[in-house]
Amino acid sequence: MKLLKRIASILQLVWCLCIFVLVMILILPFIVIITALVKGRAGHRAAFVFLRIWGWAVSILGLLPVRSRNSDIYDREKAYIFVSNHNSYLDSVAVVTAVPHSFKPLGKIEMNKIPVFGMIYRRLVIMIDRQSQDSRKQCEADLREQLRQGQSILIFPEGTMNRTEKALAEFYDGAFRIALETQTPIAPFVIINARKLFPRDRPLDLKPGLITCLFSEPVDVKGLTLEDMPDLKLKVFQIMEDMILQAE
Repeated sequence: MKLLKRIASILQLVWCLCIFVLVMILILPFIVIITALVKGRAGHRAAFVFLRIWGWAVSILGLLPVRSRNSDIYDREKAYIFVSNHNSYLDSVAVVTAVPHSFKPLGKIEMNKIPVFGMIYRRLVIMIDRQSQDSRKQCEADLREQLRQGQSILIFPEGTMNRTEKALAEFYDGAFRIALETQTPIAPFVIINARKLFPRDRPLDLKPGLITCLFSEPVDVKGLTLEDMPDLKLKVFQIMEDMILQAE
């Protein structure tokens, strides 16, 4: 029985990788052309439509459907800083299908090296080299500029995938500092079940199943200053931790 499960997992992994790559190749020309011809928020929103197509294709055809709850609470005309937990490679599929806004995510510069994916990545993602202080400062400036233009952004405040057994790893300050400096509301949400379906440390254990994204009411930061950052970070952490624990 274990052997059959392992074979099924490997077959699904190969199938999902094929979908991942094929759809990426299909949407790549559209994203390249759109981002070359249409600059700013309008170009990103148009290109993001094709990124959603990729996400839905991988989700549905890969037998990994994504369901969102409470995502209709956000004002479509406002910019938010979306923050989410991060514990599986499936998170990229979940966020592009579930988050109701187009957004500019903050992502690791290393992902830029992946063939095909990297060409899309560097056009739609603000890349950070966490080993470089200059890169971190530039990224924060770029994220603030996106918010100034009315474009939502997405940050995984844990910084990288959570390798602990806890619901959440410790948060970095970046998302909260930007929220306070730009007075932009924070939109916390959590991804449920992705780690169980595709564990980072056991990639051959992929299995079909439902991924759920749970959204919380936005956290208003109006009138808060950088002195309030520890309390704000703790508040968002507790909101997200409670949602994860209640769902599991």
